[in-house]
Amino acid sequence: MYKAKIFVNYKPSVLDPKATVIQQTLTRLGQTNVDSVMVGKYFELVLQGNEAAVNEQVAKLCSEMLANVNMETYRYTLEEVEA
Repeated sequence: MYKAKIFVNYKPSVLDPKATVIQQTLTRLGQTNVDSVMVGKYFELVLQGNEAAVNEQVAKLCSEMLANVNMETYRYTLEEVEA
């Protein structure tokens, strides 16, 4: 069994209004040393199968469902877990 930890974020060229609001609020609160903010999504999936098959499945799930590949990028890690 493998646990996939998936991170999805906007591409650098896409405006992220939530991140902009968070950064402006931090500045108003006196946190002036924050250079940038990135907002994203995080998923954890536990899958059965061998590493190669799980890796292929997770990549497909990310590109077809979990991320809008026109606007977002994704990355993931796999870690082996006990059943």
